[in-house]
Amino acid sequence: MLYEIQTYGKDVLRTKTEKILQIDDNLREIVANMFETMYAAEGIGLAAPQVDNSIRLFVIDLAPIDEEEGRRVFVNPKILEFGDTQDEYEEGCLSIPTIKEIVTRPTSIRITYQDMYGKHYDEEIDGFLARVIQHEYDHLEKTLFIDHLSSLKKSLIKKTLKKIASGEIEVEASENFEL
Repeated sequence: MLYEIQTYGKDVLRTKTEKILQIDDNLREIVANMFETMYAAEGIGLAAPQVDNSIRLFVIDLAPIDEEEGRRVFVNPKILEFGDTQDEYEEGCLSIPTIKEIVTRPTSIRITYQDMYGKHYDEEIDGFLARVIQHEYDHLEKTLFIDHLSSLKKSLIKKTLKKIASGEIEVEASENFEL
């Protein structure tokens, strides 16, 4: 089942997410639907708030751009550490269609999480996967990638953000992979 992707201006994107207390078939169905929705929108990551669900969950599949990094599910993730080195990369977001901007993020993280069967992980991750995880994790923290932009950059995209919030600009599949 495809979910509707919530776009900029929707309250759910700025709502506190709740810890998942029960990992069961219902959650696994949500995960499957999130992957289906993400693929339909040609994304590589999708967080639960983006599909109107305020729980601590996101999914990632980097296989379209990195064959070694396939489907991953992050239940109740917590970033414990950020690396010292940072880099810049142009990010987009399925919830903020048409806007892409350079965002500076740490190149490595340490994260704990569970998978969709309840197994616990504590991993150090670097590179592009670390960036995508930070982007999706931000959604669980009520943060959007545009919140990392300078005041000047934000003012330059203000008109487009208003069009997204009003529904004039909608989510569409694109040729570019978006977080």
